[in-house]
Amino acid sequence: MQRVHDKVNFTLSYIGRPTANDGVDCMHGPSECMGNIIELCARELYPDPKINLGFIMCLTRDYEHIPDRSLIEDCALEHAIDFQKLNDCAVKEDGAHGLDLLRTSIQRTADAGVTKSCTIRLDGQIYCIRDGGEWSDCPTGPGVNDLILAIEKLRRQS
Repeated sequence: MQRVHDKVNFTLSYIGRPTANDGVDCMHGPSECMGNIIELCARELYPDPKINLGFIMCLTRDYEHIPDRSLIEDCALEHAIDFQKLNDCAVKEDGAHGLDLLRTSIQRTADAGVTKSCTIRLDGQIYCIRDGGEWSDCPTGPGVNDLILAIEKLRRQS
C-alpha cells in the first residue's frame, strides 16, 4: 500500500449483517464488531495509509486478542495513534458514531456483492480473494508486485 497509496482510493469494507434494531451482527461476534469499529476509527482519525494500515496490520498480527485494550494500546503506541482519540471515536454519541461507521462499511460490502473476507477489489471489480489461507480469482497473480503492476496499468489507461 505504501508504494501505491497516492494512486488508489483505499477503503475498508467489512462483512456483517444489519439487524432489525439498527445494530450489526459480525461473522465472529461482538468482539469482531468492536475491532472493526476501532479500525474504522483509525482510518477516520488518521487518513494517512502509512499510519492507519500499519496500525490495522499490527492488530491483525494478533487478531485473536482484538479488541483487548493492551493490544490496541500497544499497536496505537507503535504507530503514533492516540489511544484516547480512538476510544472517543468508538464511543462517541453513546457508540452510535462507531456503529454508523461499521454499518456504512458493511453496506458498501453488500452493495459490491462481496461475500468473502479478504476480497481485494480494483477498479470496481474483484481482483483477488483470500479464503481459507489460499488466494484465488487473481487474474494477474496473488503477489504484491502483481497488484502494484495492475494498479499502475489502470492508472496509465485513465
